[in-house]
Amino acid sequence: MVDTHSHIFDPVFDDDRMQVIQRALDNNVTKVLLANVDSSTIEQMYATAEQYPMFCAMAMGLHPTSVVPETMAQELQRVQDELEKHREKFCAVGEIGIDLYWDATYLKQQQMVFETQLDWAKYYDLPVLIHTRKAYAETFQSLQRVGGNRGVMHCFGGGIEEAKKSVALGFCLGVGGVLTYKNSHLDEILRPIGLNHLVLETDAPYLPPTPHRGKRNEPQYVPLVAQKLAEVFNTTLEEVDRTTTATARDYFPLALF
Repeated sequence: MVDTHSHIFDPVFDDDRMQVIQRALDNNVTKVLLANVDSSTIEQMYATAEQYPMFCAMAMGLHPTSVVPETMAQELQRVQDELEKHREKFCAVGEIGIDLYWDATYLKQQQMVFETQLDWAKYYDLPVLIHTRKAYAETFQSLQRVGGNRGVMHCFGGGIEEAKKSVALGFCLGVGGVLTYKNSHLDEILRPIGLNHLVLETDAPYLPPTPHRGKRNEPQYVPLVAQKLAEVFNTTLEEVDRTTTATARDYFPLALF
C-alpha cells in the first residue's frame, strides 16, 4: 500500500522514526510521499528522504496556512529555488492550496501563491497535492484559471458535487482516517465516485483513524483506512490495495514504486 501524504519528517517522530517506518513495512505500507509545509520543514524532509530513500518520495511546496504577506515572497522563492536546483528529487508540487478555515484575511495572497505554484507544476510537469479547507469554490476557480493540472485533493472533505468536479478536473481524492470516523458521511460521498478515483493517505501525524483517534497518526494505519474502503465498496482489502496503488502509480510516476 502507498501513503500518498505524510509528514513523518515532523519532530514528533524524531525519537522513533526508524521504528515508525518498520511498523509501516510490517503492515504492507511500502512507500510514503512526504509533503512539504514551508521553508522550516525542507531540511527535515530532505534528511528523512535521504535516510530512507527506498521508502520515501518527496513533494515540494508552500502550504496555504504558511502564507502571510511579510514572508510569502521569500517562501515562494525558496520553493522555486528547490524545484529548479533539485527537480529530480520531487514527484509532485505540494502541499499547496487555499485554507479559509481559521482566517480568510489573506485569501488574495493564498490565491496568488497557489496559482503561482500551479504554474510551476505545469512547467516542471509534476502533479500537485492540494490542501483545501472551507475553500472548494475558491480552489476550483484557481484551478480553472490556471488549467492543465492533475493530482490529489488531499484529505478530501467536500460533498458529492465537489467530488465530481474534482474528478472532472483530473484529480483523484485522498482518503485517510476521517473515513473511519462515526459521523463523517464520507462513505456516502465516495461510493458513487468509484474506487479507481481514490488514493490512500494518513497526513501523519494528524487525523489518525479509529481506534487511534487522539493519538499520533502513522503510515502503519493505512490498512485501517483501506479496510474501511473495502467495506464501503463491498470488495476485498486486496482489491483496495491493488486499485489505489495503481492510481498512485499513475498520478506519481516519479515516485519509483
